[in-house]
Amino acid sequence: MRVVVDAFGGDNAPLEIIKGASDASIEYGTEITLTGNEEKIRQIISDNGLKFHGELKIVHTDDIISMHDDPTSLMKAHSESSMALAFKELAEDRADAFVSAGSTGALVVGGTLMIKRIKGIKRPALAGMIPSPNGHYMLMDMGANAECKPEMLCQFGIMASVYLENVEGRKNPSIGLLNIGTEDSKGGELQKAAYALMKESPINFAGNIESREMPKGVCDAVITDGFTGNIALKLIEGSAATLFGLIKSALYKNLKNKLAALVVKNDLKAVKKIMDSTEVGGAPLLGVRKTVIKAHGSSDAKALKNAVRQAVRFTETGVIDKISASVEALTAKEKENGNS
Repeated sequence: MRVVVDAFGGDNAPLEIIKGASDASIEYGTEITLTGNEEKIRQIISDNGLKFHGELKIVHTDDIISMHDDPTSLMKAHSESSMALAFKELAEDRADAFVSAGSTGALVVGGTLMIKRIKGIKRPALAGMIPSPNGHYMLMDMGANAECKPEMLCQFGIMASVYLENVEGRKNPSIGLLNIGTEDSKGGELQKAAYALMKESPINFAGNIESREMPKGVCDAVITDGFTGNIALKLIEGSAATLFGLIKSALYKNLKNKLAALVVKNDLKAVKKIMDSTEVGGAPLLGVRKTVIKAHGSSDAKALKNAVRQAVRFTETGVIDKISASVEALTAKEKENGNS
């Protein structure tokens, strides 16, 4: 399998991205294509003694689409950027999967317009795994669609269910709808209409989920629009970082606390690992015809390596075909009910 990696996407590009791609290539036996300035890429590889499984391919370009550029410029002004050329490798079947820590907006544009949507899917969505005491739960959409229609949220639930069952190995995963209360009458028109659709869809619908219940991992996936999902994601990340900072300050406050910290050091490390987002790697863009993984913008080598691992696993499980079949079956059922 060959994974194309946007070597110049992300806050820590290109060094950490190339290191992570190298680590993934060796550990998972994956062939890698890197897009970006070839001279800089080869210099980093040489300076750090990096190795790759099989043949390393480099697609040269000096252009980069930044977080501040208009995402749609990927199609014109930045059509020769490292991200755009990576998408071309995937679209033209020279790679099996794509990974980037670059602009989320540009990635959604590229996935939608260059890779194309699965037939029947109204909008693709970013589906990320969030740490919880029970392992991880999925949050979808995390920012691809600021505005959604009820049928889009229903499709998100179906895609989440297929992904969790096939990639994460969870039988009959529970899917919840993020809302301001658990009653089916809660929320605005979007939430009420989505609730009705999801209740009748072929998923294990857990009903409405309040945001305070999310960190407990009360269901396998939480579905929402991209605007709300992105706010929820960043609030979770910020709260976790603040909490760990406060705990660290308390433990180093005086000698007594430092001695106590030594006693619970290993337990705290275990908790930190559970909440470590770099272990997850990235968020798949579900609803497009090929594997597209969005790594966190601040990804280091470890996070990028795990994003490549996720891309490999996603591709090998054939989730895209299964999502397509599920949506096709639902569409057929809706037509049948409409004619009856």
